[in-house]
Amino acid sequence: MPGEPGGGGDCTCGKCPRGAREGHRRAVAAFVALREEYAAGRGVPAALAHSAGAARQWVSDELALSARTVAERAAAEGAAWLDAVWRRSLLVMWCGLGVLLLVQALTAIGTGWTVQRTAGLVAAVVLTLALTGAAWRHRGRGGLLAPLVGEDNRLSTSRTVAAGWLLLVAYAVLVQAVQLAVVTDADARAAHIDGLQLPYGAGLLAVLAITCAVAVLVRRVVVVRVQGRRLQKVRAERPRAGDLLTDDAGRASLTDTQYLLLNVAAVSFALVRLSRDPSRLPDLPWTFGVIVVIGALMYVAGKYAEGGRPVVLSVVRAREPGDLAAPIRTGDDIEIRGTGFVPAGAQGPDLLARTVVRIGPVHVHVPLVPVAGGFANPTDGLLTVPVPADVEPGRVEVRVVTAAGVETNSYTIDVQE
Repeated sequence: MPGEPGGGGDCTCGKCPRGAREGHRRAVAAFVALREEYAAGRGVPAALAHSAGAARQWVSDELALSARTVAERAAAEGAAWLDAVWRRSLLVMWCGLGVLLLVQALTAIGTGWTVQRTAGLVAAVVLTLALTGAAWRHRGRGGLLAPLVGEDNRLSTSRTVAAGWLLLVAYAVLVQAVQLAVVTDADARAAHIDGLQLPYGAGLLAVLAITCAVAVLVRRVVVVRVQGRRLQKVRAERPRAGDLLTDDAGRASLTDTQYLLLNVAAVSFALVRLSRDPSRLPDLPWTFGVIVVIGALMYVAGKYAEGGRPVVLSVVRAREPGDLAAPIRTGDDIEIRGTGFVPAGAQGPDLLARTVVRIGPVHVHVPLVPVAGGFANPTDGLLTVPVPADVEPGRVEVRVVTAAGVETNSYTIDVQE
């Protein structure tokens, strides 16, 4: 579909990956230009220039509308990306199978083709076909990514690690099954079965059980803490590879990184052991198992420690330079000081616009105050809102409702007539 006039004919339909990406890029560019214009003090109607409060509210509403367009474009891009990624993941998987076939053929030169090579290829084909069917079944959710994406639409480190070990064990078991089906000699079959006894695979199975248990435990921890309002979760636009190494705000996470890297190293070791001796399950030394357990304990402890409830610590009357000290009255601005007002991952303007302050029975949307490169209001530790005329004089409670839907503690203020 042609793009907007003067856009060079670029597609912005929002249905194909290219059009959705281009539409999102243009919406973001338009929003940034609008924010910078308002931050520089331009673009406000002359009829509102005489009232700082009215001008601020008008700017906030305009930015919120533009941010809503950005969010809609981002959602369209995310849907188009999920539709495309399942096909690309299948292409990568089948190309990997081709590479495995080529490597097997090249390494067989001079040594000859063996039963183990046949077992490895057949197991890879069976596993690839099974994954292809699963990807097609969940093609609307990203195919192979579907079981790895959490409820917050981010890639889950614990699920990815558990899936990696599950695939390794499934492949190793398939290799053994094919060898048992191919071998005809009774003594060789008996020796092969003896090599599959528990002592040979105890380390591998223990690590598999630990990583799967961590994936289930972490999901339960997150659900319980969110329901208990001790953790704030905001849905992401789409899954990203960086989610495996970062927290919800996109900052590097030590606990996630070490857990992923330690397990990648252990899986690589197990694959090498399997390739060197395909006649039995890879024997993972207990030292590696202990390393994985240490990483898992640190990862789970990090999940227990992250986040926290938003808290209002104090509420004061906002004072302009030269203004006299006075009590809080209707129409005044108040500063709400505390922590946790902007949850991790809620730095986008559409999510910032969802922050609400409840003053008594009146709900006040926190105005967006633009500055060069971002917003001065709201911030994680400070909110500035006006006290509406609908607030009755007297003692009233102030609460903040964040973009994640979590409400803070109440703080009582006195409103004078």
